[in-house]
Amino acid sequence: MTSLSPSSSSLSRIRIGSAPDSWGVWFPDNPQQVPWQRFLDEVAQSGYEWIELGPYGYLPTDPAVLTEETSRRGLKVSAGTVFTGLHHGEAVWEKTWAHVADNAVLAQAMGASHLVVIPSFWRDDKTGEVLEPDTLTTEQWRNLTSLTERLGREVRERYGLQIVVHPHADTHVDSEENVVRFLDGTDSDLVSLCLDTGHYAYCGGDSVKLIETYGERIGYLHLKQVDPEILADVRANQVPFGPAVARGVMCEPPAGVPALGPVLEAAQKLDVDLFAIVEQDMYPCEPDKPLPIAQRTRAFLRSCGA
Repeated sequence: MTSLSPSSSSLSRIRIGSAPDSWGVWFPDNPQQVPWQRFLDEVAQSGYEWIELGPYGYLPTDPAVLTEETSRRGLKVSAGTVFTGLHHGEAVWEKTWAHVADNAVLAQAMGASHLVVIPSFWRDDKTGEVLEPDTLTTEQWRNLTSLTERLGREVRERYGLQIVVHPHADTHVDSEENVVRFLDGTDSDLVSLCLDTGHYAYCGGDSVKLIETYGERIGYLHLKQVDPEILADVRANQVPFGPAVARGVMCEPPAGVPALGPVLEAAQKLDVDLFAIVEQDMYPCEPDKPLPIAQRTRAFLRSCGA
């Protein structure tokens, strides 16, 4: 019996969506960004059913208002996103929890099941200023893993959400070595991974290998590609993440790496329901740029069976 190719098989366990990030949205309020109403209109027009909340405060934070706005466009929310610096230890817990709780309350009210957790940047993503060393001490690793487990436990107990930690460029959870160390240091019952295919490739990782090796830890996907030529220049010149995005390092599928068909096929083989949210970092971008890219990307993912 021959196996079906991704284009001829249905990736029935994969739920495709998109996010404000794919519309150039990085901040709650910024004149360079499209208004939230336009984002909702265009993400629905592109054929997506699921969305993320994006930066807290970009979309309406009143659940009644947001429910009305999403429902009439046929949209549902898969996750909220939070930023953390838990390697700094107990001193940052209360401030972190206040930020997490705001997002979790809204995500829960919108019927979401996940909270995407992004570690803090070691260098400023706009100015490139080095904020702290790019490697963690043993104690900082211990803080990161233990407090992330605590976060996972409390978010689940209080809000019924699963945290999924997002390896990200210019953070301490980035390369294969650091991602594996993080996974090996955390309880699989409390901490899962949001595998961002673009960020992982940006940092030298192989998404298919990670899915095949640590499949039980993959709780969520962000679909993204990097332009290899721009990435090579970014690495050679140690360009910070923000300016790299402005250069177009994250590109429209299927022009970049990794190939998303094999990633989705590997994820389907896990035989669990997974969100796969398209995130093409494009800040800043012209307001008319995202819609046609989103439409082409959705069509491409359909050709992969998703």
